[in-house]
Amino acid sequence: MKLIVGLGNPGKEYENTRHNIGFMSVDKIIHEKNLTEKEKFNGKYYEYNINNEKIIILKPQNYINLSGQVINKFVNYFKIDINDILIIHDDLDLPVGKIKLRMSGGSGGHNGLKDIENCLKTKNYKRVKVGISNNKNIDTKDYVLGRFNSEDKKIIDNSINTISNIINDFPYLTFENLMNKYN
Repeated sequence: MKLIVGLGNPGKEYENTRHNIGFMSVDKIIHEKNLTEKEKFNGKYYEYNINNEKIIILKPQNYINLSGQVINKFVNYFKIDINDILIIHDDLDLPVGKIKLRMSGGSGGHNGLKDIENCLKTKNYKRVKVGISNNKNIDTKDYVLGRFNSEDKKIIDNSINTISNIINDFPYLTFENLMNKYN
């Protein structure tokens, strides 16, 4: 069983904001596969099977800074191995649209990742970091909750297409091969 998590904030006011790149990324797969939404543990989730393996896509409905609580409940309920988790999130330190796959690592100041580390009791989970750049002239909170300009949105849309391919390859390839293919 695989758990693919897109991080973001719930609610219309946060749609298409930089912090919601995880939601935007998994929404593409959800739409492409015409998946049915289910709800459990304050999370919206979607299931499908590949080669007799269940794939769960999760959009935690706590605010992003409390995502770990929802993820932990899914991990425990579905008995998901930490090696079968993939987290998709925004990254201020990467240029807009740059994608970087990591086997593990720290939070880099991302409060959602801090909560995941705290709840899962490990930093050793796979992640897809999506660059949103940074603007030091704008308060970080306001920046991550801001929307992409039209030029950046085109770049992000291309990145989301690549992330869709990553999600599709995740059940088939080792993570090392996935990193070699997409990093």
